[in-house]
Amino acid sequence: MASERLSPTSYVVLGTLGLRGPSTSYDLKRAVNRSIGYFWTFPHAALYSEPQRLEQMGLLTASSEQEGRRRRTYSITEEGLRELRAWLAAPTNEHFQLRDVAELKLFFNELGEPGNVTRLAREQIAAHTERIAVYEDMQRRYGDVRGVAPRMVTLRLGLEMEHAALRFWTALEKDPDAWLPPVAGDAAARG
Repeated sequence: MASERLSPTSYVVLGTLGLRGPSTSYDLKRAVNRSIGYFWTFPHAALYSEPQRLEQMGLLTASSEQEGRRRRTYSITEEGLRELRAWLAAPTNEHFQLRDVAELKLFFNELGEPGNVTRLAREQIAAHTERIAVYEDMQRRYGDVRGVAPRMVTLRLGLEMEHAALRFWTALEKDPDAWLPPVAGDAAARG
């Protein structure tokens, strides 16, 4: 394999091709949107450029239609499968990443208008409630489907995270001031 570094997107492409079999970039985009895309977001344009890079590295092969749109269909190579398996077996020591715009807004809220925390909490309650409904529907529809059930554990983790976020935002909406740290001198004034 070339000495180029593989990114998480590289492994999304390799893993999706490993599960689905030969696919066009459009097929990859659709498959990711219906599966891991709920939990791992990235620019979908990468699903068009990354397969070409992985092909150049020898991790994928491609065949092109001779007529029509001339779409390229990618397949994982044995070397690509070995690389994917090595990555799956390697320890994951990275810290959990939560990239949530609402969390950023909450962090910088003191610079905003009064009432922003309550408004933000209400928006997040609605968003997390909606996402929980989507995940629970997926669980009902695909929970027993052969070949899909083993990957449902990822959906379970997503549901747990959504429920935790919903609990947080619901409590914050009920009493935004309870979450503020005490200001120096407040304890002495109260007691």
